[in-house]
Amino acid sequence: MNNNIDTIDLEDELFEHFRFEVPKGQTSLRIDKYLMSLIQNATRNKIQTAATEGNIFVNDATVKSNYKVKANDVVRVMLTHPPFENRVDPEDIPLDIVYEDATLLLINKPPGLVVHPGYGNYTGTLVNALAFHFENLPMNSSERPGLVHRIDKDTSGLLVIAKTEAAMTHLAKQFEAKTSEREYVALVWGNVVEEKGTIEGNLARHLKDRMQMAVFTDPEIGKPAVTHYKVLERFGYVTLISCQLETGRTHQIRAHLKHIGHPLFNDERYGGHLILKGTTFTKYKQFIDNCFKALPRQALHAKTLGFVHPTTKEMMRFDTELPQDFQDCIEKWRGYSKSHGTDEVEE
Repeated sequence: MNNNIDTIDLEDELFEHFRFEVPKGQTSLRIDKYLMSLIQNATRNKIQTAATEGNIFVNDATVKSNYKVKANDVVRVMLTHPPFENRVDPEDIPLDIVYEDATLLLINKPPGLVVHPGYGNYTGTLVNALAFHFENLPMNSSERPGLVHRIDKDTSGLLVIAKTEAAMTHLAKQFEAKTSEREYVALVWGNVVEEKGTIEGNLARHLKDRMQMAVFTDPEIGKPAVTHYKVLERFGYVTLISCQLETGRTHQIRAHLKHIGHPLFNDERYGGHLILKGTTFTKYKQFIDNCFKALPRQALHAKTLGFVHPTTKEMMRFDTELPQDFQDCIEKWRGYSKSHGTDEVEE
């Protein structure tokens, strides 16, 4: 089953690394065909995917799959291993079920809960919990029971789980057709000048830090991604915003917000765990440290989820409160902005 939700965490993927030096006398040949001749079990589709994701380099520069190799080229390629396969053991992990009927359920995922087993996370995941509480959930394209979409480990909020094959198909089509509603609340560094806006740009792995996603202007690299945002509240050095997803790529909001210079507050992977705005005063540093302790993760919550019910065909819309850690952090910033003002302006 295909859907437009990237279901594999960057942390869950391992790579095979290959390096070749093109010998003298090598005739001009497309790099995908050249690599297929050298790497056992490497299909053309797998190599083209690597090129699309920016994982093929010639002389330290990324190339497309139609690049023609020549003598003395130094070729490096990173190919992903097959998705992690593991027998899912049921585990009695409590679930915060927002809604449930015969075909689906809505879960409010707490921060810190990994959605599915993967390298380094073999147990204690949402999928292990689902296997305990529910039997015979349908599998998605990545063999993950009931999952129509996913959110990162340290992101909290709503997830819809399909309980039947028909529901899985119907919901996946809605996500693919961009008719579902997905709204997140985010606290970001800096004063977001525009009241609302749209971030567009293909997402693929960062060329230097492969655990990050980055925006690429080349339309042949990565996958298209669109995020709409609007300002909810300003606190001077940080801004509370809502993000509406038009697409659902891995780390989309996190990468898009970093791209426009407003990484998520306390997002370690994308640099938000540093003091990016403010003063050098010791009291301010202590204040930020207290905020980080109150919210020891990236400030992102999947607040609203809407879709057409696969059986009744009624429009359903669910909304959740911000978790306590997120609320505590916001209250600290409200107090700070009241006592210090909110007139900080980005240069």
